[in-house]
Amino acid sequence: MTTINGEVAPGFEPVREAFAANFTRHGDIGAAVCVYWHGRPVVDLWGGVADVDTGRPWGRDTLQLVYSATKGGTTTVVHMLAERGMLDLDAPVATYWPDFAANGKADIPVRWLLSHQAGLVALDEPLPLAEALAWDPMTAALAAQRPLWTPGTAHGYHGRTWGWLVGEVIRRVSGRSPGRFFADEIARPLGLDFFIGLPASERERVSRMVYRRPDVDLTTAPPESLPVELREQVAAWCDPNSFSNRAFAVTDPAAIDFDSPEVQAAELPSSNGIGTARALARMYAALIGEVDGVRLLASETLASATEERASGKDRVLLFPSRFSTGYMLPTEGKLMTGPNAFGHTGRGGSLAFADPERGIALGYVMNHIISGSDDVRAAVLADAVRKSVG
Repeated sequence: MTTINGEVAPGFEPVREAFAANFTRHGDIGAAVCVYWHGRPVVDLWGGVADVDTGRPWGRDTLQLVYSATKGGTTTVVHMLAERGMLDLDAPVATYWPDFAANGKADIPVRWLLSHQAGLVALDEPLPLAEALAWDPMTAALAAQRPLWTPGTAHGYHGRTWGWLVGEVIRRVSGRSPGRFFADEIARPLGLDFFIGLPASERERVSRMVYRRPDVDLTTAPPESLPVELREQVAAWCDPNSFSNRAFAVTDPAAIDFDSPEVQAAELPSSNGIGTARALARMYAALIGEVDGVRLLASETLASATEERASGKDRVLLFPSRFSTGYMLPTEGKLMTGPNAFGHTGRGGSLAFADPERGIALGYVMNHIISGSDDVRAAVLADAVRKSVG
């Protein structure tokens, strides 16, 4: 049995039970969950193993890379800049980044970068990883890149490129890198243990990831043997030229070792945020209300920031997705805790969101990367929170 450490407030015992069940039934190895309710922490739990090779236990201050859950923090930076009058989300990107106007992109508004509508999911020629981590070569390549569909006519998940596109706008407008702005204006005021660009001094606290291999390789199965609803996705996985593959192959090599010191130290505002569940929950709590005297966005700004901007079949993911100006919104299969919730998932299971209607903010991080619809860990935690608040 995995020892569950931490505390839950009276009435939130179902979350502890669900968290424990994730270890016994759903594959968690090391994980943490935190819930804020109306601005105060009511769940703060952790357990398991942070490094399966050494047996290092998951501690209260263990850090975890959360992949695309990073996008929620980067999105918050953008809306803070907009609220301060430094950025017009409906102005062309080229207003702030003149080189971006190349190849028919002069009229693309900033908002479409955040809502995955710009058609810039991939590069015609992937960049060496070292150049991508260095920042400027990647932003130059994206500025020169032609859109892969007519911008604004469809949406498709810009899994990797989103971070450089949005991050360069942040850098040009604020004079600070996205990770530096996040550290100065969000992490420091709230006391968050979360980094976009990990300092070397924090390296030893980071958990190491474990990747589960699928039980069945669907790409080798005869197409006629697959469920009808999966055939298009599997065909895309088998096609190296599909958006589904190209969106995650913008570097050479395409596979990025997110456990490596070089990758963790770089700023990848779409995908390499590293922190605690506690930090994520606290940030989202400060978006929907005041936390220890800090509120990140005014209610009017938040309402606009969380308004749906793109929905329907995603040209990269090939299933329905919904986005506001940067935040991921609930879909029928991923409800979070209610229809008005907003936040972001991360590859393999992590989740962070807020539900302003219920006053909930949740952060869940884990080191066992499980892909596919059979991963229910975040969903059962969200369900337990919903039941706890009634």
